[in-house]
Amino acid sequence: MSQRHTPRVTPEDRRELASTFGYDEPSNEEGPTLEEIRARARTGTDPEFASRGEAIRSDLSRRLDGDLLERELEGMPERFGLLPSIREVGIPHETNGEVETLYRELLEPFWNVYAHLEEVGFFESVEENLPPFTPEHIEHTAHELIRADPLTSALADMGLDERERIALMMNVVNNDVRLSRWVPTREIPEGVEFDVEYVPPLHQRAMGGALLWINALDEHLWRKEILITEEILDDGRWHTKGMLGGLYLMARAAREIAAGEDASLTDAQITAALTAGAATSIVEQEELMKDVFWITEEKRAPSRAR
Repeated sequence: MSQRHTPRVTPEDRRELASTFGYDEPSNEEGPTLEEIRARARTGTDPEFASRGEAIRSDLSRRLDGDLLERELEGMPERFGLLPSIREVGIPHETNGEVETLYRELLEPFWNVYAHLEEVGFFESVEENLPPFTPEHIEHTAHELIRADPLTSALADMGLDERERIALMMNVVNNDVRLSRWVPTREIPEGVEFDVEYVPPLHQRAMGGALLWINALDEHLWRKEILITEEILDDGRWHTKGMLGGLYLMARAAREIAAGEDASLTDAQITAALTAGAATSIVEQEELMKDVFWITEEKRAPSRAR
């Protein structure tokens, strides 16, 4: 079964991303590589990023269970590795009234991390110490992330090729307007149609929302099989992988916070991982809704003859 190359990253996308980081030299037809872009990214860390990461570490390091986080992170590459076989199956099968759990099988280590972070008040602390998604914060996040070789290398170890890692970087760089609509709970204006008291912190909404959308994929694909095209299945595979990449960045940041002085990431890189992970999870769950769950007449499979 041939699959389209999702995500769709053009040479012009690469050049535009490179320009964001100050790399404007001529490149080959494919555009600059991630390594070439990283080599030209500006040096120096935003002091605010370091101070915010330090505040989060100080608040949370004693509350987090480093052994649990390490164990769950070690189980994540195996789950990423299941995606090609899941895409090969396509539509989950139904047996004895039960729908096959293909996408749900990916989620156990991520749910375990989510439950632990919720239990120790991780999301509340992160929301208290990080700023909203402003253009400036997104820009600094992108620069910090592209320089953080431990993070981009770890994403490669998870099975994200260069095109996919560039796509995740573009999620952070190009969506400041979209992300600005996701405000911290404390900034939700009065008079909205729901009770703000029950709205979780922003990073919890990002992580929990991504998990719930992936959790719903098996049932959705099975029920809508007659409408599903190969393109929709390809998009579902990529958006799932993108969300898992974002969730991994947040889980990795949590493990680094738990490690205290033994952490391999700087305080500024922890801030970047938390922001980029949430941003990626948000963008990809919104794209999953648009590309896989909202099936228009233009996108659906042709009607089958009776």
